[in-house]
Amino acid sequence: MRLFAWKSWFLGLAVASVALPAAAQETDQGFPTTGPVSGYMDFHFNKADGEDPVLDFHRFVLLLNHSFSARLRFVGELELEHAFVEGLEESGEVELEQAYVDFLLSRPLNVRAGMLLMPVGIINERHEPPVYNGVERPFVDTVIVPSTWFDVGAGVHGELGAGWRYRAYAVAPLNALEFTADEGIRGGRQKGSEANVRNIAYTARAEYRAIRSLTVGASIWTGDSSFATPRLDTGVTVGEFDARFRRERLELRWQFAQVGIADAARLNDVLERSTGVSPNIARTMRGFYGEAAYRVWNAGAPRDLVAFLRYENFDTQFRMPDGFVPLKEFDRDAWVTGITLYPDPDVAVKADYVYLRNQSGLFPNRHLFNLGLGWWF
Repeated sequence: MRLFAWKSWFLGLAVASVALPAAAQETDQGFPTTGPVSGYMDFHFNKADGEDPVLDFHRFVLLLNHSFSARLRFVGELELEHAFVEGLEESGEVELEQAYVDFLLSRPLNVRAGMLLMPVGIINERHEPPVYNGVERPFVDTVIVPSTWFDVGAGVHGELGAGWRYRAYAVAPLNALEFTADEGIRGGRQKGSEANVRNIAYTARAEYRAIRSLTVGASIWTGDSSFATPRLDTGVTVGEFDARFRRERLELRWQFAQVGIADAARLNDVLERSTGVSPNIARTMRGFYGEAAYRVWNAGAPRDLVAFLRYENFDTQFRMPDGFVPLKEFDRDAWVTGITLYPDPDVAVKADYVYLRNQSGLFPNRHLFNLGLGWWF
């Protein structure tokens, strides 16, 4: 009986601020554990003003779960993006986003090792279509926090009591030579592919859930990312704060994230010498968003309809090193509004409108209309 209660506690580590799949239990990262094989998929219709519409089967993801024993388990996630991969063409990609073993020792202390999702922000660990509003993931959780962000590493996780939960890992660092002005640190992810670990990075997240209907979280990632150019000292720190609230029909989300890059001026100089063009990488990047959602139809699936409004501000040129001028086209904000219909708790039909602006007078603002269908099982 005590063993059953212990396993129920562990599988019940979930994020309380979002409606959960009816048929699924959950791990601490929100993945359904209905059986040894589960997964999620989504496909989209995207129409930007002045451009032809596009249909894209964006993701096909299989999740693998296996319990060797009551205290030893494996979790894996294999993702195919954009339907197919053809040689070295950029038509799609296959990624091993997770593949780790959990050593479940006790409620406050467990050990995890393998391919890990970085515990940074709301979306990175939990990014299945039915658990967020909007056809695409938030811009802040794509550009500032480069979801999906994963790499090899090991660490600990658990629950300390009084509503506190944590995760802390030592992981492979970023590669600063792949940073850009528009996408920030996103291109620097090594993704566990023969990752250089001369300099180990560290990441951690803490969540507080003792207040009814509220989850508050904070995350950090820090590491020296200049292993490819030893004479640089490019330390990177990502800090993030978030809050989620859900009571009855109302759901609220807020997130703030900031990236600091040390020695950014010399990093720009090194890249300019090798390519002939300065990448104009900032020393500080910043993003935040707030979202309000309301269940206008709350009779349960298939009569479950959510309307939402989200404002995002994300700037990959927020603070520049001395001698560099920010590119205002990368100082952006967006209004996103739409609906999500749940014909089943595990299936989301989505529609949204996006007004994407930038602070440059040379580049036009954009209007986008998106439709999407996503599900998990």
